[in-house]
Amino acid sequence: MTSLLRISLARLRRRRARALLAAGGIAAAAAMLGAATTVAYSLGTGFDRAADRAGLPDAIAQFDEAPVDDVRPRVLALPNVREVSFRLEDGGVEVFSEGNYTRHAKVQGVREGRRGYAIVAGRDVRARGEVVLERGLEREWGVRLGDTVGLHEFRSDATLRVVGVAVTPDSVAFPLANGPRLYAHYEDVRDFMGERPGAVNIALVWVQNPALLDVTLAQARVASFGIAELRFVTREGIRSLIGQAAGIVIALLVAFSLVAVGAAVVMLAASAAADVQRRLASIGVLRTLGATPRAVAAGYALEAALVALPAGALGLAAGALAVGTPTERLLEALNELGPGIAIAWPLLGCLVGLVAIVAVTAAWPAWRAASRPPVETLAGADVVHVPGRARLGRGTLVSPTLRLGVRLALSRPARTAATIAVLAAAASVVLLILALAALLQRLESDPETVGKRYRLAVTAPAGAAAEIGRLPGVAGAAARYEVAAADSFALGESFTVVGFDGDHTRFEAPPLASGRRLDGEAEVEVGLGLAQALNLSPGATLAVQLPSGREVRYRVSGVVRALENEGRIAYVGAMRLRRAEPFLTPRIAVLLERGATKDSVAAELRAAGFFAEPVGGVTVQNGGFLDVLAALLRSLAGVIGLVCLYVLVQTLALTAQERRRAVAVLQTIGAARSQVAAVLAGSAFLVAAFGALAGIVLERLVVGPAASGLAASYVSLPLLAGARDAAIVTLGLAVLGLLAAAWVARTAVRRPIVAGLRED
Repeated sequence: MTSLLRISLARLRRRRARALLAAGGIAAAAAMLGAATTVAYSLGTGFDRAADRAGLPDAIAQFDEAPVDDVRPRVLALPNVREVSFRLEDGGVEVFSEGNYTRHAKVQGVREGRRGYAIVAGRDVRARGEVVLERGLEREWGVRLGDTVGLHEFRSDATLRVVGVAVTPDSVAFPLANGPRLYAHYEDVRDFMGERPGAVNIALVWVQNPALLDVTLAQARVASFGIAELRFVTREGIRSLIGQAAGIVIALLVAFSLVAVGAAVVMLAASAAADVQRRLASIGVLRTLGATPRAVAAGYALEAALVALPAGALGLAAGALAVGTPTERLLEALNELGPGIAIAWPLLGCLVGLVAIVAVTAAWPAWRAASRPPVETLAGADVVHVPGRARLGRGTLVSPTLRLGVRLALSRPARTAATIAVLAAAASVVLLILALAALLQRLESDPETVGKRYRLAVTAPAGAAAEIGRLPGVAGAAARYEVAAADSFALGESFTVVGFDGDHTRFEAPPLASGRRLDGEAEVEVGLGLAQALNLSPGATLAVQLPSGREVRYRVSGVVRALENEGRIAYVGAMRLRRAEPFLTPRIAVLLERGATKDSVAAELRAAGFFAEPVGGVTVQNGGFLDVLAALLRSLAGVIGLVCLYVLVQTLALTAQERRRAVAVLQTIGAARSQVAAVLAGSAFLVAAFGALAGIVLERLVVGPAASGLAASYVSLPLLAGARDAAIVTLGLAVLGLLAAAWVARTAVRRPIVAGLRED
C-alpha cells in the first residue's frame, strides 16, 4: 500500500496540469450534485422537520365561537384523543406597522397547552400586550423584536409589542398566503373581538394513533350537535397540499442529479481511458517488472481518489452554498425549516459515492490494459481512422481548420458519442427549466392556464349579473359560488366546491380526463386530484360535508384536469349548493367580448357602481414565491452551464493532448493560436450541435412529460420548450464551445513545438 501511494503521488506531481484539469471536472460535477442534493433534501424533509419542532397537531378543528367548557369535554371524550388545546381566532383584521399595512390578517388568542408553532426568534407570549408574528410577516415588513404592531377592526383597536417570531407549518407563509398570522394573549384577542369569556373557535387535537384519525373525526362529527360551521384540517392533508408546491422542484432536481452523475461518470471514464492509453508503455513496463493487473488498477484508483476527494469536497460545498440562500427563502415561503448541519450527512454520502465512481472509472481501463500481454500493451492504440466518406470535402462552406477539428472528434467515436449524450441530458434539463419558467409566468397572470375564461370578477349580489352582462365590452356574466368542504367518509380530505348559475363551462372549463360534463343539480365534475384522493370515477358518489353541517350527495359525471387547489375541486350546480349553504356570498364572473380590454371593461363597471378585480391564474398573489423559485432555478441552471463547459473543455483537452503532434505541425507551418482554436472549435461545434439537437428531442419526448407527471399527477402541465428556448440553448452550447476551444488552445500553444513533434 505504501509503494502504491508513493507511485500515485509521484504521478500526480509529474502531471500537475492534467490532475488539475481532472480535479476541475470533478468539482464541477460535484457542485451540480451538491446543489441538487441540498435543495432536494431540504424540500423533501422541510415539512416533517418543521412539524416535529412545532408539535403540529394531527387535526385542526375550526367552528363558530363556542364556550370552551362545552367543547373541551366533547373532544376529550372522543376515542383516540391524547391532548387538545384551544384558541380564539379573528380573521380579516387590519394590521399595520412601520408604514406597512394589510387588512387580511388572522389574529389568534393562545391559551394554556401546546402551541402547535415553533419559536425561531425571541420568545413566546407570556403576558397581555405581547404578540408573536409569523416569520413571513417579519421578513416581508422588516419588523424587529420590540417593535409594535397595531390592530384595527370596526369594534376596537389594539397595540401589541413583538416578542417573538414563529413558524407554523399548517399553511404557507405571508405573502404567499393572502394574509399573515399573529399570536397574542387570549384575553387580548377576546377583548378585541368583544367575545364572552371562555369563547373559542379552534381546537388543536393530538391523537394516540394517527392511523385511526378518520374514526376520531367521524365520531367528532357525530358529537358536534350544537357546534356550527365545523370543519377539519389534518396533518397528512397539510403535508399533501404543501408538498405539491415543491413537487415540480424536486422532480427537476432528480433530473439535475442524474445529469450531474452522468456527466461525472461519462467524462471521467473517457478521461481515465485516454490517460491509460497514453500510459500504455509505463503499464507494460510495470507488468514486465512483475506488477499484477490488480496492483496496477489499484494504483490508478488510488491516484484518482487522491484527486477526487479534495475536488469533490470543494465542489459539493460550492454547490450547496450556491443554492443555500434561494433554498432557505423557498423554505420560508412554505413555512418550513432548513436542515442546518444535518445537510452534511447526505453531502458526505455524495462525496463517498463520487470518490468511488471516480476510482472505479480510473481502475477499470487500467485493469483491462494491464490484463493484456505486456508486448501487446506496449504497442496498443485505439485511435480510429476516419473513412473518406466521413470527411467534409473541399466543396463545403466549412473552413479547413473546422473540418480538421471535426475529423479529430470523429477519430474518437465512443468519446464523442458519450460527450453528446452528456450535453443532450444537460440541454434537456435546461430546456425544462425554461419551459417551467414560462409556465409559472402564465400561471401567475393568465387565467386560461387553469381553465378560467373570464378575466374580471365582481363581488356583488347574484341579481347584479344581468345588469353587468348588459354593459359595453361584456360578453356574459354569471354568479360564482365557492365554499370549502370535506368528504363525509374521509373528513380529513378537504376540497373546494364551486357552483355557477347556468353552464359553468362557459366561464370555467378545465379539460376532461374521463366521463362527461355535469347535467343537472344532482351531478358533479371532480378534479383529478380529488378523484385520486377519494378513488372516484364517473358514476361514483361524492358525499359533500359543508361547513353548515349539512351533507349533500352528488353522482360523479366526469373527472377534469384542474390545476387550481391541486386538483381538489368539485363543480356543481349553484341552486342546490345555495339551498344547503344559504349565506354564501357570490362573485360575478365577467366574460369579455373579443377586442375588449380588462381596463376598459373595469372602467365601465366602476361607472355602473361595481368594483372589478382582475382574475389571474393559481398564483396571482404569489409573485414573491415565483421570484424565489426563479432565483433557485437560475442558480441550478448556472451550475448546469458550468458542467457543460467542463465537458467541452475536458473533451477538447483530451483531444489536444492526444494530438499534440498534429498541433505542433500546425504551429510549425505558421498556425496562430486562433487557428488552433478554430481546429478545436470544429470538434466543439460537432458535439454541441448534435448535443443540442438530441437535447431538444429528449426534452420533448422524455424529460418534459416525465417531469410533468412527477410534479403534478392530477393535471397535464405543458412543460415542452418552444422554438425560442431551443434556439437559446443551442446558441448557449455554441458559445460554451467557443470558450472551451479558446481556453484549451491557449494552453496547447504554450507547449514547446519540439516536444510536440517528438510525441508518438
